[in-house]
Amino acid sequence: MYFQAFFIFSLFISSTQAAVLDFCVGDLSVPDGPGGYACKKPSKVTVDDFVFSGLGTPVKLNPLIKAAVTPAFAPQFPGLNGLGISMARLDFAVGGVIPTHTHPGASEVLYVVQGEICAGFISSSDNKVFFKNLKQGDIMVYPQGLLHFQINSGKTPAMAVVSFSSPTPGLQITDFALFANDLATELVAATTFLDAATIKKLKGVLGGTN
Repeated sequence: MYFQAFFIFSLFISSTQAAVLDFCVGDLSVPDGPGGYACKKPSKVTVDDFVFSGLGTPVKLNPLIKAAVTPAFAPQFPGLNGLGISMARLDFAVGGVIPTHTHPGASEVLYVVQGEICAGFISSSDNKVFFKNLKQGDIMVYPQGLLHFQINSGKTPAMAVVSFSSPTPGLQITDFALFANDLATELVAATTFLDAATIKKLKGVLGGTN
């Protein structure tokens, strides 16, 4: 009983402190935890903590996927810490793809700035796929934690901006999770129903071992 009362009181104090703070710029000099980064001392906060210029220009594309992601998450943009939001820029060459992946910590909204993008997600209840070919100006939402993907479906480069409901949405790309690890090929085969030759080929491409 005492522990329960103390726990509730602690939550009340924490939420009260959060409510009275205007912001909590992340202190990137210390590791982040489940609740994000610790707050930088107010005397050390500057306007630059609330400005990020990294989305203005494209970065080098990954030759494997012919695409690139430029994140504006708390580690890159500490002013987002504690605010429950973040953004990223997606750039695609012709044929570029962001492979099937998930963000465990956030829902996502995608806005197509340029080109055409085939975008979709897979429900967890019945594996139903919801996808559509999006054009410039279209918006699509991905519910939190669901597998989703983006493919440049046009004949020109494409670009999109995405927003998240967390400053640290997390990322797990399915292909890399399965084949860029050191799990023995035999175990991967047993859990994916793929043959060993295919698994070893994929591990070779994605940097896995064993």
